Amino acid sequence: MATIASTVLSAGAEVSSREINDGWRFRQWRSENWYPATVPGTVHTDLMANEIIEDPFFRLNERSVQWVDKEDWMYETHLVATPEEVAAQNQELVFNGLDTYATVYLNHERILQANNMHRTWRVNVKGILKEGDNLLEVFFDSPIKVDLPKYDQFDYTFNTGPDQAQNGGLFNKTLSIFARKAGYHYGWDWGPRLVTSGIWRPIELQTWSGERINNVQFIQKDVTAKRANLSTVVEVLADEAAPAAEITITADGKKVASKTVSLEKGLNKVTLDYTIKNPRLWWSNGLGEPYLTKFATTLNVDGKKVETEDTRLGIRSLKLIHKTDDQGHCLYFELNGKPVFAKGACMVPMDNFLPRITTEKYLKHVTDAKDVNMNMIRIWGGGVYEDDRLYDFCDENGIMIWQDFMFACSTYPADSAFLANIRQEAIDNVRRLRNHCSIAVWCGNNECQDVYYGWGGRQKYYKEKGVEELTTKQFEDMYFRVLPEVVEEYAGGVAYRPSSPFAFRTTASDGINGDDHYWGVWHGRDSIGHYNVKKARFFSEYGFQSFPEFESVKIYAPKESDWRYNSDAMMDHQRAGSYANGLIRDYMRDEYRVPEDFPTFLYVGGILQGDAIKTAFEAHRRDMPHCMGSLVWQHNDCWPVASWAARDYYGRWKAQQYFSKYALDDVLVSPLCTGDTLTISVINDRRNAVKGKMTLRVMDLKGNVVATKEVKHNAQPLSSKVVYTEDVKNLIGDAFKGDYIFVTDYETPDRTYHNIGYAIRQKYMNYERPNIDIKVTAAGDGYDVAMTSDVFARGVFLSLDGIDNFFSDNYIDILPGATRTIHVTTPLGEKDFRNQLKLTSMGHAYANVKAEESGTSIGKGGEYRPLGGD
Repeated sequence: MATIASTVLSAGAEVSSREINDGWRFRQWRSENWYPATVPGTVHTDLMANEIIEDPFFRLNERSVQWVDKEDWMYETHLVATPEEVAAQNQELVFNGLDTYATVYLNHERILQANNMHRTWRVNVKGILKEGDNLLEVFFDSPIKVDLPKYDQFDYTFNTGPDQAQNGGLFNKTLSIFARKAGYHYGWDWGPRLVTSGIWRPIELQTWSGERINNVQFIQKDVTAKRANLSTVVEVLADEAAPAAEITITADGKKVASKTVSLEKGLNKVTLDYTIKNPRLWWSNGLGEPYLTKFATTLNVDGKKVETEDTRLGIRSLKLIHKTDDQGHCLYFELNGKPVFAKGACMVPMDNFLPRITTEKYLKHVTDAKDVNMNMIRIWGGGVYEDDRLYDFCDENGIMIWQDFMFACSTYPADSAFLANIRQEAIDNVRRLRNHCSIAVWCGNNECQDVYYGWGGRQKYYKEKGVEELTTKQFEDMYFRVLPEVVEEYAGGVAYRPSSPFAFRTTASDGINGDDHYWGVWHGRDSIGHYNVKKARFFSEYGFQSFPEFESVKIYAPKESDWRYNSDAMMDHQRAGSYANGLIRDYMRDEYRVPEDFPTFLYVGGILQGDAIKTAFEAHRRDMPHCMGSLVWQHNDCWPVASWAARDYYGRWKAQQYFSKYALDDVLVSPLCTGDTLTISVINDRRNAVKGKMTLRVMDLKGNVVATKEVKHNAQPLSSKVVYTEDVKNLIGDAFKGDYIFVTDYETPDRTYHNIGYAIRQKYMNYERPNIDIKVTAAGDGYDVAMTSDVFARGVFLSLDGIDNFFSDNYIDILPGATRTIHVTTPLGEKDFRNQLKLTSMGHAYANVKAEESGTSIGKGGEYRPLGGD
């Protein structure tokens, strides 16, 4: 049975629920050929399973499946109802996700007309459902056919996000804003255009008689370490009046509240207020244990247990602080009375075909964030309100959630019917998710405020057409009336922000007040050094592109003719524009030496992305408390592509993900060379002070130490401080900067933190090809690999054939004479492992390749200081 939020329903004899997953078949509406179908699923995945279309993710295949969204589709199954189900007083079919324009028939009687993939639809089928065989049919209208007339009725054009209408044969008719459907299905600047239809979440048959628990909401009114004042609102449905009902609540097996009530026929709401003394609090990753208290809500009627609903709840106080200070409007989260620096990433849906996302993939998605010391994921507004499993895993792993409503980069035609539809969409999802302690804020949209009040859109599209007053009212209705009203009524005290980024109600974001989406680096072609000088109160989006590693590329582009950065296949798997692959090369030429062969080009591009984002993470953390959040774009991909993701579609960690582990550690020692000045900062994210010693070793690339410095420093809780400043010339004299590295350590009683700084751009570093001694030892589920180098080895990258493996660390730096050991998880036998193990480094990549003067339009606004974690 499907679970709702972190709540598991334990049904008594009178309550039953089952999913209708079996026996489905489907056909193209204008064809008589039926094929087996998988539910939950999509039309595209069913067509693939029946070998009618090929995998759209492979090479150029996406182009050949654009006909699918122009067709109508029929799905059907036979539902066999039991005598007990038909005898029940209440019989409902619950459609948890229909994508999107769907008409549902039961025994040839129309029972539902659905028009929103984000909503849950409940239908009373009593009197229609019969004992034995029942025919259940779901007809899906083509979303293109439904929405083209909507587009044509307007004499003005709405701002629309990266809708790839031309790829779909629709010329400039961007339809995504008219359907309450995941925006990214229509294409985005990292994803393909695959406009799906189908039963994408389970259908359930729910039957019951008498009484049942309809919903349980936990409201955390006031929480401290000494006490938690809670309210639990219990919704009970009753077929008849029940004067002797009791609701009892236990927490970790201990009774905390009980109330005797008289139930009326229909929906009853019962509120229980109580206090838990000395609660075990929920903390985000890195700050403490994400403890989940096990609550049980039990309904008894006439002394008999009817139903129990179990809920795992993280008891915490989680607030969004947004107030005026002497530098504008700050923005940060406060957890259990403590300010928190938000470290994390923005996520997009993990697949274009959502039902393919398994529990294992959801878990890895969250633990991959946890394992690199993130404490927040931002669920972006062009996808979907995610599956309950994702929120469960965030609760369990201490990952806070910035939750967008599903609106992105567009202006929407928000008439009264549209507003009513999205109001119910918001209610459905806020109610479903509100007991998740991980949800820190509900945000109205992604970038719609900037689209409307910035980017020239309002003047171009609306003012000249004389409809600005109308579109402004519709904009206000969505983000300043309907959505905040839903959050206020249903979310139990969780904060709301109208947009991301957001400064003020009738302006675009300004980078000074509230959160900022900084795209000067990349879209603005600013040099990567701008990350060191750009300031904001909270970076909720920024990023840098790379390709997947070569072993991943070979899965979706296996031909040797594909292995050029500008081949048709590689350009097709790049959606940020025809310039984007070339922009990676431009940045590489500006910062690195550009290798000729394709695998090495991909490798250096990965280092480029990793260095860029590590630079940004460290700059934002050094700027604490002025800056209190750094959420990089993006955590994942929905298909194999060159993008801003730190993990490719197959879950492979790029250099960025590995570098993030060190850049986001609870304590950071951060060297920065600006011009001829070296500064070293120590940043502490812990709730307690850290006593330690910073050590600097200035070392040439062969391992000779030419200068050292030690500084004792006690890092206060949630602090950033420069602990050392020196002129580079006082450390290396007139020697060439490209011959030296600045090895920094911060030693604390429990561990030592490491980093390396550089005084010159990476392309001018005189890396030699290292001789690396490798020792392989069988260990557990794979092998330990110990590596020792004769010279400084920058960005040592290990790989095996294929992707059925995981490296505990990669793209690592090895100091001369030092040994680095990593673990490789793999099913390979030792002989095959040794034969397949490949190694490269920046020294290998630079062999016989000279540094070029960039000759590009990349800006020079900041000194670039890449960081490869040691």
